[in-house]
Amino acid sequence: MSGNSKIVVIGAGAFGTALAAVAAARANADVTLLARREEKAEECRRTGRNEAALPGISLPAGLEFSADTTVLADAGIVLFVMPSQEHRAAARSYGACIGAGATIVTCAKGLEQSTGQPLTDILDEELPGHNVAVLSGPGFAADIAKGLPTAMVIAASDMALAKELAAALSGPTFRLYPSTDRIGVQLGGALKNVLAIACGIVEGAGLGDSARAALISRGLAEMSRFVAARGGEADTVRGLSGLGDLVLTATSHQSRNLRFGIALGRDERASGGDLVEGAFAASVAARLAGDLGIDMPITEAVAAIIDGKLDVSTALERLMSRPITQE
Repeated sequence: MSGNSKIVVIGAGAFGTALAAVAAARANADVTLLARREEKAEECRRTGRNEAALPGISLPAGLEFSADTTVLADAGIVLFVMPSQEHRAAARSYGACIGAGATIVTCAKGLEQSTGQPLTDILDEELPGHNVAVLSGPGFAADIAKGLPTAMVIAASDMALAKELAAALSGPTFRLYPSTDRIGVQLGGALKNVLAIACGIVEGAGLGDSARAALISRGLAEMSRFVAARGGEADTVRGLSGLGDLVLTATSHQSRNLRFGIALGRDERASGGDLVEGAFAASVAARLAGDLGIDMPITEAVAAIIDGKLDVSTALERLMSRPITQE
C-alpha cells in the first residue's frame, strides 16, 4: 500500500456513505465520497447529509464530497461500493483515473453472474498492478453511520496489508479484523445473502422459527463445502463474514435479502429491477455447485424458486424427504 493516507469511496449509496463517514470520523482523516452526479455531491456538501440514502443522519464535517474523478489520482485507498454486477464496468470506467500504488477494496457481497468470479478476481483482472482487498461482514449502513458498534472483516492476500487497511479504515465504533482468506470472506458474504432469502421464504410462508434455525445451521454446512471447494478456508465461514453476517441478514428486517425472501414466501413476485444480491448469487452458486459436484440443496432450491421453476411447498417437500445422513 502506498504511503498516501487519502481514502476515496466510490459510490454514494447508503453503504458507501456509511463507510466514508466512519473513516472520516478519525482524527486528521482525508476522505472523499465520490458520487456519480455533481448534484448529489453538492447536496451532501450543502446539507451535511445524504438524505436519500441515510435519512436523518448527519455526516462528519471533515468528509469531502465530489463527482470529479480526478480525486482518485492521489488516493492511497479506493473503496468500490457499488453492486457486484457493476464492478467490472466500474473498474473500466475509473481505472485510468486511479493513481499507481493505490489499494482497491471491494465492499460488495456477490459473484459476477456471467462468469461466477469473486469480485477480487474481477478487479485483479481489470486493475493489474493494484493490490485488491475485500471488506465484508455483519454491518447495516444505518448502524455504521450512526456510530453503533460494528465489527467486520477485511481480507487481502498479504496479512501485513490487511492489517494496514484495518487500521486505516477502523474507527472508535467500527472495528475491522484482518484476514488473508479473500475467497472465504467473499463467498461467505455472497452465500449468506442466498440463505437470508431462504430464511425470508420460511418467514413469509409461515413455517416457523425452528425451520429458520435449521436453514441457518444446514446452510452453514453448504457454505463450508463451497468455500473449501473454491480454495478458501472453511473456518472463515464460522467467523464474521459467514456466520456473523448470516445471523444479522437472516433475522433483521433491515435486510433487503430477507424481505425479498418474505415476498417470495407469500408468493409475491419481484420485478427484475427489484432483484437483490442474493438472487444473483443463488443462480451462480447453484450452477458452480453442479459443476464442482458439491451438494447444496438449499441454494439450489432458492435459485429454482426465484427462477419460478419450483414452488415453496414442493421445495420444502424435497428438502425434508432427502436421505437422512450424519450431521
